[in-house]
Amino acid sequence: MRLLALGFGLLAVGLARGADMPARPDGGSAALLQGGQDPSAIARQSGQVADIPPAAELERRGAVVGHIDVAVDDIFNEDDPRENRALYRLANKLHLDTKDATVLSQVLLRPGETYSVQRAEETARILRDKRYLYDAVVEPTAYDPETNTVDLRVRVRDVWSLSPGIGVGRSGGENKTRARIVDENFLGRGQFLAVGYTSTVDRSGISVDFRDQNLLHSWWALDAGYTDASDGSTTNLAIGRPFFSLDSRWGAGMHVVTSEQINTLYDLGEQIDEFNQQSDFLGIEGGWSRGLVDGWTTRWLAGYRYDRSLFAESNQDAPTVLLPEDRTLSYPWVGVELIQDRYETTRNQDQIGRTEDVYLGKSLRLELGWTSEALGGDRSAGVFGLSSRMGNYVGKRGLVFLESTWNGRLESGSLADSLLSAEASYYLRFNDKNIFTVAVDGQHGFDLDLDHQVLLGGDTGLRGYPLRYQTGDTRALLSVEERYFTDWFPFRLARVGAAVFADVGRTWGEAPLASEPQGWLTDVGFGLRLGNARSGLGNVLHIDLAFPLGASSDISSMQVLLEAKKTF
Repeated sequence: MRLLALGFGLLAVGLARGADMPARPDGGSAALLQGGQDPSAIARQSGQVADIPPAAELERRGAVVGHIDVAVDDIFNEDDPRENRALYRLANKLHLDTKDATVLSQVLLRPGETYSVQRAEETARILRDKRYLYDAVVEPTAYDPETNTVDLRVRVRDVWSLSPGIGVGRSGGENKTRARIVDENFLGRGQFLAVGYTSTVDRSGISVDFRDQNLLHSWWALDAGYTDASDGSTTNLAIGRPFFSLDSRWGAGMHVVTSEQINTLYDLGEQIDEFNQQSDFLGIEGGWSRGLVDGWTTRWLAGYRYDRSLFAESNQDAPTVLLPEDRTLSYPWVGVELIQDRYETTRNQDQIGRTEDVYLGKSLRLELGWTSEALGGDRSAGVFGLSSRMGNYVGKRGLVFLESTWNGRLESGSLADSLLSAEASYYLRFNDKNIFTVAVDGQHGFDLDLDHQVLLGGDTGLRGYPLRYQTGDTRALLSVEERYFTDWFPFRLARVGAAVFADVGRTWGEAPLASEPQGWLTDVGFGLRLGNARSGLGNVLHIDLAFPLGASSDISSMQVLLEAKKTF
């Protein structure tokens, strides 16, 4: 109870401090998104010349891109006395810097082309999305009015990308261990290479993975992997040229997956049934677009998918009770995707002390297909997929984000194996160190296949309960959290934050072999957040204590969670 009192005390302090935070003085978005930081601070630090016209003016003049220079900053800044230490200098020396060609292959601007603010900003977003880079900025460095030529600098900062070692995680009362060697930036070429062993509640195994998102310095990508697990194996191969930017005119690709594994059904955190599943998947797709027109991108898509799953008894100690029916879908499909170009940057929202790209536009994707026996399937059905997302301001201090997906089949006039999901999140910024968040998500399944479950537990957001604790055909979850971002930067390695949270969720409906839903389940908790500032493996480490309220006696009175996540 003392821990709970301390947690709620921290929440009260954060709210009290935020209550005195004045509204944005300019009434606009910059103060909210920058968390009080000057948006041009990074550009000024990198030495932008004062007499260069603003970026928008360069675009209005139709300036032509001249020389593009690449600057790769070290992991530690040796010009900073706090980082000019022997160990940090050694890390800089041992680290292989990202090669200039690796950076240039991801730049959307080319010498001789007309300068574009949009392409410069999107280039920075593409580079910041790479885990082996901490930050990126594209800026003019010189301008010749006689030739109307502008030189550019692409400045990035490396992180430590090679990580041999052992990782341990815990959520929902279960442990996860990992021992592997990973390089997020193999030989400075931006390639991902991982070899190692992973053990989870479901399976353990040895895996090898390789990924190159800019194959031979092109926009083609390769993703390959193989896992030899305790319950089978998985082989994955994907190659293609994606729509790498909003102005991309075409994309194409192929994806092949074969796997064999034991799938488990859960209830109250315990295994209630299991079966062997052998899956084969082939996907071929392509698309065309006119590019970015008046702030919007429209992509016309088409492809073919073969998706087969064969089921058998698991041959384990307990016999299989319910065995899913074999399923083969073979279908061509067509689709359309609309994306609005509206991004801005922030700090201290879902990361700690680093630039974040926030999507404040609207997007929609629709796919329609048809599978039949004539095409190699085992049934006649329509196959559909629909997804959308949007973000926008709410008042002077708030941001709201909405996401939804709906996919499944239409068989004999009824929905089959269809899942509707929706999520809404709200951020209320009190100042640059305090944010209050509310997240609501829900799912509803329509006649789901036996190998698909709607689950709720410690691994799906209900942090005070065992993983996969409740199941049904519908679920809802509400989470509130007060986030505090400190200035503490111990050993110049990780930035520290803290959170106080509460979760409320429940399931409805029936599920095969599952017990009756237990109604609303609640937990509260608090914990630390360590923002990884020097390594490409895991952005935020969560260390949480969560306490279920009013739970049955078979539930632990405290859950300890240790997880590496992409967000706060």
